[in-house]
Amino acid sequence: MRELSFFLGLQVRQSKEGIFIWQSKYCKNILKKLEMEACKAAATPMSTNCYLEVGPEVNQTMYKGLISSLLYLTASRPDIMFVVCLCATFQSCPKESHLKAAKRILKYLKGTINMGLWYPSLSPIHLVGYSDSDFAGCKLDRKSMSGTCHLLG
Repeated sequence: MRELSFFLGLQVRQSKEGIFIWQSKYCKNILKKLEMEACKAAATPMSTNCYLEVGPEVNQTMYKGLISSLLYLTASRPDIMFVVCLCATFQSCPKESHLKAAKRILKYLKGTINMGLWYPSLSPIHLVGYSDSDFAGCKLDRKSMSGTCHLLG
């Protein structure tokens, strides 16, 4: 058998230094499917002045398909996890603002298409935890949220 290089949409590169996992091919396919391969890249996955409750409703089937694709991308892109899960909460009644936020994620992915997970082989293992009791203030219901992130590696 040869070395693993592609598995279930995950691209894998193995070396003596470690393993790199990314999904640029899958991401390019999503951008092509939604006719966004020529879009301008965004610096962040979500705007700071984004209000997610405005506009008319959009096609629910199309929105759910987009969110499903983005959820699969979180396997190698933890940087988009929060905003994708936030957009996923509106699948039952998506509005234009929700679709705009989801497309902003795609614009961010366009500019960071080759990012992924790096697992170095020789580094010591450390467990690091972060906590944010406000999660930057939720603009949807103005209630405080708590969030944690733990990194092993």
